Amino acid sequence: MDIDLREIQFLRAANSPGDWVPDIGSEIAFAGRSNVGKSSAINTITNRKGMARTSKTPGRTQQIVFFELSPTHRLVDLPGYGFAKVPKAVKHHWTRTVEHYLSERESLKGLILLMDVRRPLTELDQQMLYWSNQCAMPVHILLTKSDKLSKSQAGSSLIKVQRSVEWMEGASVQLFSTLKKHGVDTAQNRVRRWLSGR
Repeated sequence: MDIDLREIQFLRAANSPGDWVPDIGSEIAFAGRSNVGKSSAINTITNRKGMARTSKTPGRTQQIVFFELSPTHRLVDLPGYGFAKVPKAVKHHWTRTVEHYLSERESLKGLILLMDVRRPLTELDQQMLYWSNQCAMPVHILLTKSDKLSKSQAGSSLIKVQRSVEWMEGASVQLFSTLKKHGVDTAQNRVRRWLSGR
């Protein structure tokens, strides 16, 4: 079955596990620091501009947002992390919610983890990798904003991150740019394979 990513539709924004979409079918989650470009990546990968709302205010979105591709296939936008001005109570809520989601969600087939190619592997990025490994969750890392660096600099960052996740089974890394549309096909293929169980 070839999944048409352009069929994406907003499904639900949830504040707590009780509001989540029923845990059936297959879904892929997108995670990353605030302002790393998660919403832009979802819009680019699905070729649906404006589907996932982008914000100039880091840390604004603290809900888990579910998008439907078909009755049994979904994309999930997790709350951004790492913005200093977010209150401690919100950070604590984010930690509990995301950890619970990663460990308990049966329909979750893989995590797309976005890192800024200029500043990858922050402490919180590494926490996400640790959680994913603990849950035996496959991770595909998008090094976003690769157009901001020279080809050589971006390549060096790619190698650095690849080496840092060699210990993880099921981890892969690529360069990605929503502006230049670099790496979009690779990311789309990864999402389709995971959703199809391949």
